[in-house]
Amino acid sequence: MAPNTVSRSAGPTGLMGSAAAASERSTRIASVDILRGLVMAIMALDHTRDFFSNTGFNPRDVTEPALFFTRWATHICAPTFIFLSGLSAFLYGRERTVGDLSRFLLTRGVWLILIDLTLIKFGWGFDFDVLRMTGGIIFAIGSSMIALSAIVWLPRWLIAGLTLLIIAGHNLFDSIRAHELGEAAWAWRVLHEPGRIHLGDQATFYVLYPLVPWIGVMAAGYLLGPVMQLETRSRQRVLLRLGAAITLGFIVLRATNIYGDPATWAVQETWLETVLSFLNCEKYPPSLLYLMMTLGPALMLLASFERTRGSFTQFLSVFGQVPLFYYVIHIYLIHLLAVATAFLMTGDIVRTPELGFSLLGVYLVWVLVLIMLYPICRWFADLKSNGRGWWWSYL
Repeated sequence: MAPNTVSRSAGPTGLMGSAAAASERSTRIASVDILRGLVMAIMALDHTRDFFSNTGFNPRDVTEPALFFTRWATHICAPTFIFLSGLSAFLYGRERTVGDLSRFLLTRGVWLILIDLTLIKFGWGFDFDVLRMTGGIIFAIGSSMIALSAIVWLPRWLIAGLTLLIIAGHNLFDSIRAHELGEAAWAWRVLHEPGRIHLGDQATFYVLYPLVPWIGVMAAGYLLGPVMQLETRSRQRVLLRLGAAITLGFIVLRATNIYGDPATWAVQETWLETVLSFLNCEKYPPSLLYLMMTLGPALMLLASFERTRGSFTQFLSVFGQVPLFYYVIHIYLIHLLAVATAFLMTGDIVRTPELGFSLLGVYLVWVLVLIMLYPICRWFADLKSNGRGWWWSYL
């Protein structure tokens, strides 16, 4: 595929559907598929660790650097997913009216929320407990798409101002706690502070990914759209400079310890521990510094993939072409492998086993998972590329 071909899919959700092969070829950017595929492969590492190790869900404060950096490397996934969803929304809307784009984002967002609360929920726990729901990354993407369906009607200058306000300003409200807001606590859980919302006598909804600032991240991707219409060399230069500026901005702002993250860093006993403290930024919700730390390198990677081609990038591109399918399948595959491994080790069938693999063992299982996923995703990518029905846009 030529470097200046444009992509119509987005994030882990496969934002845009298959209308016709000719239309697809005219609306793809290979570098977007490669970057998306890369972060999806990295995401599988984090989820493999969830199922095969006993290190906990979010091992940030650890004394083992290898574990810390394993988790830290996966931080790039969620921001890049959502950013690329916004970018692809712009690319999709180029040849459509604002109304058509808005309706698609609205219906697509609702569909993704339903998928997250049903099919994806079952994949994580292998249970049908409808009284205990969780709003994960797909919930955040779907909700952000619904918000973007309204935002696209605004002038671009106003979208830019709103995006900057959301991303750069939301940490001003870190001191506000949901329990202080009384009956409005649920709204703050949805918007800014992770936590459980009680819906009834026994029903609860745990918000893992509050919507602010994810809505701003998706809007930022939408704003980047015109850059991706530039000639290949020009957009590569813009992406590289923008990514470098954001990354440098992270280093400078983080060094000041003035603003941008709920927790400050401090000099530790060793230089490595100091580096860990410096990089230990908040993800739930993602702080300004967390987003700068991840989106800056993501933009530089996108620039590098403009001219990088080979078997490895082709491998990643396949994952990037079928993101929603990949996301659902990889959860079920990793979970089933964990159950099968526990059965071989103990002879018991455990729904959610605690295996306690070493970090090396986790990496080996991760490689196996990617090898197993590739032919499945390649098959579905070929199937989807030949699809003609409107419903392919929802798969």
